[in-house]
Amino acid sequence: MGTFKIEGGHELSGEITPQGAKNEALQILCAVLLTPEKVTISNIPDIVDVNKLIALLKDLGVKVEKLSKGTYSFLADEVELDYLQSDQFKKDGSGLRGSIMLVGPLLSRFGKGYIPKPGGDKIGRRRLDTHFEGFISLGAKFRYNKEEHFYGVEADKLKGTYMLLDEASVTGTANIVMAAVLAEGETTIYNAACEPYLQQLCKMLNRMGAKISGVGSNLLTIKGVTKLGGTEHRMLPDMIEIGSWIGLAAMTQSELTIKDVSWDNLGQIPSVFQKLGIRLERRGDDIYIPAHKDGYEIQNYIDGSILTIADAPWPGMTPDLLSIMLVMATQARGEVIIHQKMFESRLFFVDKLLDMGAKIILCDPHRATVIGHDFKSTLKATTMTSPDIRAGVSLLIAALSAKGTSTIHNIEQIDRGYEAIDTRLRAIGARIERV
Repeated sequence: MGTFKIEGGHELSGEITPQGAKNEALQILCAVLLTPEKVTISNIPDIVDVNKLIALLKDLGVKVEKLSKGTYSFLADEVELDYLQSDQFKKDGSGLRGSIMLVGPLLSRFGKGYIPKPGGDKIGRRRLDTHFEGFISLGAKFRYNKEEHFYGVEADKLKGTYMLLDEASVTGTANIVMAAVLAEGETTIYNAACEPYLQQLCKMLNRMGAKISGVGSNLLTIKGVTKLGGTEHRMLPDMIEIGSWIGLAAMTQSELTIKDVSWDNLGQIPSVFQKLGIRLERRGDDIYIPAHKDGYEIQNYIDGSILTIADAPWPGMTPDLLSIMLVMATQARGEVIIHQKMFESRLFFVDKLLDMGAKIILCDPHRATVIGHDFKSTLKATTMTSPDIRAGVSLLIAALSAKGTSTIHNIEQIDRGYEAIDTRLRAIGARIERV
């Protein structure tokens, strides 16, 4: 189990460039299975979850070539479907949440897709019903082996249909879209997710020859085609990393510039940080954050009531940044309620922040009230363990702001989502060591 040692309380400065988007990568990489032609993808983050998925594709027989840092070509002209029934696949696929998105392309092109129960963050239930209900609506037969926790869908030919998703699941929508592009006839998906990474997937599929309309809305129409071709695709910067660096700048009272953020794809993220009192400046496609030496003050609602920050389907606030915002609020002026609606275990890392001296009331598994210190007392260094990717980075930000030396164990969770984070933080002045 890896460990970070962090000497906190030091001001940072300089520029940091976000990696390619993890959540986009997991969709885009699965889409290469839809064509026997070459697909070239750039700005791929070098992180554990993405590298595991690339390894899975190789084991499936996809020819993978690294062209340069972050750029790979994929050729799925000889896919080995027998691998899907192997014990090795059952082991490898279960260690990665994103492996569920292999099912849609495999079902669409080859008529069958299998997956072991996926792993990933321990942040509460993450059901798969939306995925499989969508496949069944398209005409697939579903089966589940309870003993091995192994899912399967099979179909001689998928047929387009109308479906109303029970939730605007991003991965569910992506999986169903990838299944529907080669289906016979027209598919209409209502209550579809519409976040930028899903839009990126649809745009890439359209360049490959798919016919998807309504991209960016919650109503997608897909006219099935008989085949897809190759393409080139560049992934967006990771909006969760961008939000993490905004939180880092605020908590360490540092002047930072975040480069090439694709501002127009950030949605409400900048404005929600501004509600927390953070001053941001748009400089071209960069975000400039001045050193908040006088702190930052949380806004109230116009009637004077306490601000609530809650997650919601896009274009609402992404749930992946609520942990960061909760940590930031510990040093703000004022109070805020953080309402994590989607996952019932994601706020349980606040006990570590309480150990560091934060003032937080955990109301229930979904809501926490944070009373800010206004930097009048700093967080205290401590030893802690990272429970998941986003909580791990939130604790890392807390440690970088705290006086003294903190230790974070289980940093493999952080490495799953953040590329060479210790090296990149040292480049802007952080005192962090990987043990």
